[in-house]
Amino acid sequence: MMAMAYPVSTTIEPQLANRNRLTTAFRIILAIPHLILVGGLGASIAIRSGGSDTTSFGGETGLLGTIAILLAVFSWFTIVIRGVHNPAIRRYTQFYLRWRVRGLAYVMLLADPYPPIGDGAYPAALTFDERDNPRDRLAVGFRLILAIPQFVALFFVLCAWWVTTVVAWFMILITGKYPQGLYDFGVGVMRWLIRVEAYMLLMVDDYPPFSLT
Repeated sequence: MMAMAYPVSTTIEPQLANRNRLTTAFRIILAIPHLILVGGLGASIAIRSGGSDTTSFGGETGLLGTIAILLAVFSWFTIVIRGVHNPAIRRYTQFYLRWRVRGLAYVMLLADPYPPIGDGAYPAALTFDERDNPRDRLAVGFRLILAIPQFVALFFVLCAWWVTTVVAWFMILITGKYPQGLYDFGVGVMRWLIRVEAYMLLMVDDYPPFSLT
């Protein structure tokens, strides 16, 4: 299932039939290590300052995601002031987002194989188009404001994804199959979510499309 053209692209190998009912039944429990490290469902950008949230949306990003957020705060200053995004920070954030895609695909029932701890081959993958373009300092400076429409739209889309995933959970336990329509919707929402998270973590300046493709 190919994604639309965007500097951050999520692809997944469809797994509709012959699903593992046992691991599906206990998916949340099995996914706990990944939930702790890379978080669960949500377009979450939570920045703590002085013990209070300056902004928070959606679920949790996990321990590795918290580090990525702090690095994004640091990168905000380096990009706005100097137009530079530290390569080591970019590599770490890419590592986190790749792992997050695998974790989300597993916990939201889009894939049955257990995700690797760290990097590794998996039916769900994330690729980055490393364009050698100057950073848009203005867009970075006002990133939180620019992303507000995405937050609003994703709130409703993510709520719908939870509902369809619960329906799919029952369908898999009963029939061993994930309905095609629900599956395609889930993959589309994950693509949209990851594009917005990459945008908020300052990995790209291209504005994320309001699209499930």
